[in-house]
Amino acid sequence: MKKILLTSTGLENDNIKNKFLELLNCDVTKVKVLFIITAANDPDAVRILSKCLADLTNCYIPDENITIYDMHKLLTQDQINQYDALYVCGGSTKYLVDRISELNFKSIVDKYIENGGIYIGVSAGSIAASGNYQNGFCFIRNNLDVHCDRGTENGIITTNNDIFLTDNQAIFIDGNENIIFE
Repeated sequence: MKKILLTSTGLENDNIKNKFLELLNCDVTKVKVLFIITAANDPDAVRILSKCLADLTNCYIPDENITIYDMHKLLTQDQINQYDALYVCGGSTKYLVDRISELNFKSIVDKYIENGGIYIGVSAGSIAASGNYQNGFCFIRNNLDVHCDRGTENGIITTNNDIFLTDNQAIFIDGNENIIFE
């Protein structure tokens, strides 16, 4: 089963946070997270990183269990498999997708997810997981827009329709269905 959450603003919404905790299905004090900051390459995005980090610490994941990764060197499959979750922050989607492509990071993340790893996308981290960019993760084929005033209706996503997420919505991808919820 895939365990993918695509969001505009991370775990701010309690329902999204609870879904993440449900997916972990273990003692959160032992959870290890790879905190991917690659897209945060401008001052506005950097300012948001502390809020994203707070998403994880508010779930009681210890600071020492969170590893910051900027995608300037490739991790091996064994290295990435040591983490329970990948939390991919926002910023420049194009820069993030370029790094994914240059490092061939998609193949490693695909295997990680196949092995039960969790992917959480925030803003650019979500768009990089959609159909917007061919060189991204492409977990869904749909184009995705985040931080929208009006979101796509909650429920099962139909293939090839554009998706619009408000800051309170998320997409849960489990391999069988892609569901928008808030």
